[in-house]
Amino acid sequence: MDFLNMETAFLQYLQSLHNPLLDKIMVLITHLGDSGLIWIITALVLLCIKKYRKDGLVMGLALVFGLILGNLILKNVIQRPRPCWVDPSVLLLIANPTDYSFPSGHTQAAVAAAVVLWHADRRWGIAAAILAAGIAFSRMYLYVHYPTDILGGIVSGALCAGAALWCREHLSILKKME
Repeated sequence: MDFLNMETAFLQYLQSLHNPLLDKIMVLITHLGDSGLIWIITALVLLCIKKYRKDGLVMGLALVFGLILGNLILKNVIQRPRPCWVDPSVLLLIANPTDYSFPSGHTQAAVAAAVVLWHADRRWGIAAAILAAGIAFSRMYLYVHYPTDILGGIVSGALCAGAALWCREHLSILKKME
């Protein structure tokens, strides 16, 4: 069995877990990650709190890096079809996405934000990591991403957060905000 078949088999297994309550929970969780809105709002709130202003800026920067790397570059270079495009017989509980599958943008944004929040305040980081894990899982449960899309989102999100945190430490304009 090749790797793609193993991923598809895992997604098919997840389809066997569907029930009305879990379906509603997964749709709600995935919508929390739509367009990175929850993370953008979080960054804006942090920008309004003097103690966390720099963290808000770093989170915003990480999200912009993710948008460029994931949505503008990787998705268009790799052009991986989504599982729901490959097997349209699976009933989707959300709108059929129109962009490519790799990496998961929902996961990438969530991980980037969680890493930045972890550096700002561990308690917030833990809460964000739990939400990020839920969002990542929901994307597979809802049959719009393969497991390796999620892994790609985790890695690229962590890299984008790392790049933004590096900028925080090394760029004089960000250092002046302290």
